[in-house]
Amino acid sequence: MQNVRSALITGASSGIGSALAEALARPGATLHLSGRDAVRLDAVVVACRARGATVHPAIIDVRDAEAMAAWIAGAGRLDLVVANAGVSAGTIAGTPEAPETARAIFAINLDGVVNTVLPALAAMTRQPAGSDGVRGRIGAIASIAALAVTPWGPAYGASKAAVDAWIVGSGVEMRKRGVTLTSVCPGYIRTAMTAGHQFPMPGLMDADRAARIILRGIAAGRSRVVFPWWIGLATRAAGLLPTWALAAAGRLLHRDGDHP
Repeated sequence: MQNVRSALITGASSGIGSALAEALARPGATLHLSGRDAVRLDAVVVACRARGATVHPAIIDVRDAEAMAAWIAGAGRLDLVVANAGVSAGTIAGTPEAPETARAIFAINLDGVVNTVLPALAAMTRQPAGSDGVRGRIGAIASIAALAVTPWGPAYGASKAAVDAWIVGSGVEMRKRGVTLTSVCPGYIRTAMTAGHQFPMPGLMDADRAARIILRGIAAGRSRVVFPWWIGLATRAAGLLPTWALAAAGRLLHRDGDHP
């Protein structure tokens, strides 16, 4: 995205977030990067500055609505905002999801996206439009898990489904105001989040490749970016199955008790 001169990314200290930051880093670019791990975030800042970018790091919890609003409002003009911060947790076969796990996942994956997107929309709708008529672009990282209800990791899938539905549903009206919204639904990405999985991960790809796909989709103004496409298609089809069939398939794939 060569036309992006100023971008803001949450969860930029690792995984997809750091890959996006480094993909956007170049001379003349200004990056506002947040995370909760100062050491890992500093490593990303060093890498982006080495590529010539001006970087402003911030240690912020996306669950803090006031802090997020203040950070985004103070960033100045933003061409791109990516609500990337998220967590994952699965369930062990035969064990219900712990209440504290469900609350933590919703607070970060859903509330964190809302706390990022709403102030970004407020800021971008006040910005002058570029030559293409766009005032700003916003991407929210959902998941292929948003495309089908599964009995393993229910809070994770539900939080991502809510993000996807909200972003896609809001995009029509916001486009009229000059802001494009893109829901990003990736499959398995080689990150710290997937490093401990002991089950098959079809379509697993590197974060750098995922970042390129994401940025191309956002630049094209797509309402939803799903990749790999064949995993997305299979997930859609799986979503038509009865829950008992999905549970049976999950038991076959995740015999060690570890789930996405």
